[in-house]
Amino acid sequence: MELYSPLRTTSLCLFFGSALPFNVVAAIGDDSHLSINLRNLYLDRNFTNSDAPVDRVGNWSQGFDLQFESGYTDTPLAVGLDVNGQYALRLDSTGNDGSLPYSLYHQRAADDYGRAGATLKLKFAKTLVKIGDQKPNLPVASNDPSRLLDTIYQGAVIESRDIDRLQLTAGRFWSIVTRESANHERLYRYGTSDSQDSDGLDFTGATYAITPNLSVSYFHGVLNDIYRQDYGGLKHALAFGDGYLLSTQLGYFNNREDGSARGGPVDNRAYSGLVTLEKSGHLIGISYQRMLGETNFPTLNGYAPQLYLPNWSGIPFIRPEERSWSVRYGYNFAEVGLPGLRLFARFIKGSDIDRGAGLENDAENERDVIINYTVQSGLFKQLSFELKNFHVQRKYETDYNEYRLITSYTWKFW
Repeated sequence: MELYSPLRTTSLCLFFGSALPFNVVAAIGDDSHLSINLRNLYLDRNFTNSDAPVDRVGNWSQGFDLQFESGYTDTPLAVGLDVNGQYALRLDSTGNDGSLPYSLYHQRAADDYGRAGATLKLKFAKTLVKIGDQKPNLPVASNDPSRLLDTIYQGAVIESRDIDRLQLTAGRFWSIVTRESANHERLYRYGTSDSQDSDGLDFTGATYAITPNLSVSYFHGVLNDIYRQDYGGLKHALAFGDGYLLSTQLGYFNNREDGSARGGPVDNRAYSGLVTLEKSGHLIGISYQRMLGETNFPTLNGYAPQLYLPNWSGIPFIRPEERSWSVRYGYNFAEVGLPGLRLFARFIKGSDIDRGAGLENDAENERDVIINYTVQSGLFKQLSFELKNFHVQRKYETDYNEYRLITSYTWKFW
């Protein structure tokens, strides 16, 4: 694994600062923004089985995320440069909960860790190219904002909206900094060894808005010599009279081996649907998710989430042949004069999990309650508090009850 050094970012910035004319550098500063996000995480996971390997894991930690977002030069090919730096400090921890770097040798989480990087931006008409650090939200690769520091990919991505109602995306990611790491490492399949890594993840995709309320998407990704993935999706929103809004999301994944299939066989198809109805601050919804094939849904190292699966939560419900469904409810208290306060609750049940020949099928369920509040005005406007409770029960694996309290505040310098 390669340590990701802030010196690279410094060198990159110095190069651009010395190589570009002064008026170009000044133009990049126009419309720029500098901010720092302060994020405090308290996580406590209690394992409730009497035979659990450990009783409890968790941590209390503080994160800092400094972001500089530049404007663009006033040139036919507009140029911009974003710079970022993150740092996290462990205040207390017990065991390994996947939030902080953890040393198996010393059996403890790191005292602190940090990373830094930059992104070169090139824009022509409605086409944007980004080279460097990325936080994607794509069917083939997703950011993970669930803990202290985000997942960061490094690569090159091009997005074009030059054709009316059509967004085209293509790119390559060659490394990743996972949520609990300071290091850039090559991509590999979660659950396998980093010695079975890939040269990179190549992808293409398109999203077409058939109408303002109906869009379809297709993406193809190849984690070279590990797996290839196809995704097709549909999103639709229908507004009724009297303030009702019905939203539908459908998705299908087809996952199989690629090339030399480092990390072993991949045999998974997954389809899902989510329907929600909103009215006067209330949200109710149901979802269904089905796995087909002999292996888990493949994901990237660092337990990078697959946010295009509606039942991905504390546990992902992605095991072989698993069927899962959920019911959910949300409420926005702005409807009763308390803006900024929201509630979300969900119950997910998974069954028919294939554990292998001769073994009884497994089953699992999860109940989530999430309450968040964001200050709406005054000195601490946008200060937010989020309390999460996950209660997980599994037939043949460890059960747990987990609480997370996340406090977040972003200070904008300009």
